[in-house]
Amino acid sequence: MNLTHLHLLLNHLPIFGSILGGFVLFYGLYTKTNSTKIAAYFVLVISSLGAVITYLTGEPAEESIENIKGISKSMIEEHEEFAGIALVALIILGVAALIGIYLTFKKSPLVRTIASITLAISLISFGLIARTGYIGGQIRHSEINPNANPNQGAVHEDND
Repeated sequence: MNLTHLHLLLNHLPIFGSILGGFVLFYGLYTKTNSTKIAAYFVLVISSLGAVITYLTGEPAEESIENIKGISKSMIEEHEEFAGIALVALIILGVAALIGIYLTFKKSPLVRTIASITLAISLISFGLIARTGYIGGQIRHSEINPNANPNQGAVHEDND
């Protein structure tokens, strides 16, 4: 396994983690269950860490495909720019989740406030990282980008 493979494997973690953590956090707010909120915060922290690792493996992934025929350099650049914005949002989300864990364990009167703020950040982060993933998918997936080259690197067998 190389860093490109790691990038492709981990890029789904912040996408699904941010929305799943948001749903669990919403449920924790609705039921007023601190243990559910804490579980949600841990999902969001893991999602944030996944975003950092995915971002750090993005440059090696770019280097491994940028010279392949049919790969759009402008699409790679757009993906990279959006990834930077999404990364900042997910780091803020991770910090908010860590604060939420701390305040929940301390039984602070701010528990509901930080949970609500973290929920809003998770929804914004999800939108940003989902868009980043969509743009990244267009680099190589012809099913979402008709200009992508699906046959590049494929092995074709003749069945004569």
